[in-house]
Amino acid sequence: MSRAIVSLWFPNFAIDRWSRSAALRGDSEAAFQPVVLVTETAHGPVIDAANPLASEAGARAGMRLADARMLAPQLLAMPSDHEGNQRTLEKMALAAQRWGPWSMVDGTEDILLDTSGSAHLFDGEAAMLEKIETWFAMQGHTCRTALASNTGAAWALSHHGKDRCVILDEEALPSVLAPLPVAALRINAETKLLLTRLGLKSIRDLMAVPRESLVRRFRNRRSAEANPLVRLDQMLGKTHEPLMPLIDEPPLASERRLVEPILHVGLLARIVTDLSCDLARSLEAEAKGARRLLLQLWRVDGDMIRLNVELASPSRDADHLSRLFEERLDGIDAGFGIDQARLTVIWAEPLGSAQDRLDASVTHGTTLPVLIDRLVTRLGKGRVSRLVPRESHLPERAQRRVSPDGRPATGQYDFGFHERPLKLLDRAEPITVIYATPEGLPRRFRWRGALHDIAKAEGPERIAPEWWRQRSATRLRDYYRIEDEKGRRYWIYRYGLIGDGRGGPPDWYLHGFFA
Repeated sequence: MSRAIVSLWFPNFAIDRWSRSAALRGDSEAAFQPVVLVTETAHGPVIDAANPLASEAGARAGMRLADARMLAPQLLAMPSDHEGNQRTLEKMALAAQRWGPWSMVDGTEDILLDTSGSAHLFDGEAAMLEKIETWFAMQGHTCRTALASNTGAAWALSHHGKDRCVILDEEALPSVLAPLPVAALRINAETKLLLTRLGLKSIRDLMAVPRESLVRRFRNRRSAEANPLVRLDQMLGKTHEPLMPLIDEPPLASERRLVEPILHVGLLARIVTDLSCDLARSLEAEAKGARRLLLQLWRVDGDMIRLNVELASPSRDADHLSRLFEERLDGIDAGFGIDQARLTVIWAEPLGSAQDRLDASVTHGTTLPVLIDRLVTRLGKGRVSRLVPRESHLPERAQRRVSPDGRPATGQYDFGFHERPLKLLDRAEPITVIYATPEGLPRRFRWRGALHDIAKAEGPERIAPEWWRQRSATRLRDYYRIEDEKGRRYWIYRYGLIGDGRGGPPDWYLHGFFA
């Protein structure tokens, strides 16, 4: 049985995906606007793709956006989503495996599909290619297909041959491929330009040149994209081309189909516990831990309930996983009953097994990751955060909030004896200070209408402005740790110095409190 490789080329993949996304968002006006997808470069935005209206106005891929807008000022520029395009192309390659045993992504616009021995299931090769193009057209993607006995020939025919070309006879490949341009060899732009300058514009011209001459000319080019002889041998089936199939790894999941629908939350919690135990065993076998879980509950009337939970760290503790869903089960509407439940690991990370020590002492309490998971489940992820240090000496910029599962920053400052208070005001509040001399320690201050006598004071800690981020008129700060007559400790600072040339008399502010 001869090998059959199908090349699927999506010439307008990026713009087709953007148009489909706009239609799903309900943006009906996008179809009537000239849209281009651009990527920022050192020389300004460059066009990656253009819709039909933009192409009619003169926009082309590879053109600078500024040059295109000289021809069509009404162009609407949108950023290209390269990562999203690649993920979508991988999903489409997996979907194409309905016509063959394996597939792979080739570049940014192509899919290679092995259909050896499966064409008869779809009424022959030509009918199968038509069904493939029709199926992707229903998804909103323009597709050109070709079938050949090797990857190189299939790619060349899909890009530069006739529509739905089928050629499985390797002896007929030279005559079929000869009229195609040298760009069908899948060579880079530099090699293509060199062949054009040598007068070799088609594959026929290349095959007419003595091979010894070409070997001497390209003997130093080791990559396939830079050596037309390697590509020619692959296209004619003389050299094997290694391929990397795309393997679909379904997520770990556990499922229960119930004989009788359940209505009570207590029974549903027991089902979730059983699902968590099954999932924990699967995770242990894979040496992984769950980071994000999806619980799907199907009601008798066909509606589905979705509950998502994200963990602060990988875990496969069945009790912990099931407890995260307990509070969310109280508010669900079971309708006439739930007859199916599925728990799926959406995101997993490696998690090795650790043996407990026999002489380890018994510990009580809750670990930090488990505590974070419970707080996020009860309060919501947007209301739980952690502080990590940031590279700045300004107190209000020295830390930033990140998600509870974020990694701590590596940059940390050692302030030595300059102790910083644990509680800072969101914004420093102005105070009135009485001091002995303009540069002396403060003696009394008024804050929020109350007068405080200062019993002890220590400082100053001088913090200069960040000249690379702030304006040149920003003044320096002198921070003091003070204690009033009642033993309450504050953190105040003087903003500016007398005669610094950056304003009038210094101002005083209260910034934080010590325990």
